Amino acid sequence: MFEATHHRKLVAEGALLLDVRTWAEFRETHLPRALNVPVQDLPSRLGELGPTTRPIVVYCRSGGRSAQACALLRQAGYQVKDIGPMTAW
Repeated sequence: MFEATHHRKLVAEGALLLDVRTWAEFRETHLPRALNVPVQDLPSRLGELGPTTRPIVVYCRSGGRSAQACALLRQAGYQVKDIGPMTAW
């Protein structure tokens, strides 16, 4: 429970909430205020995420894509937290 509360607090304080599922999954349901950038599109859309100093909280359906996205974002210099599955919110 601490992790979920911590992630919510980060977003409330200005962190970007990033959904890395497909557009179809996002359209079906997503967390409020989340930005959708599918993990396969992430390398070409980093400019949409804002400065590397803004923390990013990442989620997907089961945790695999969010882990992949977090690794890519860390390599690009972002501070990231991985929720894993959206249900962990």
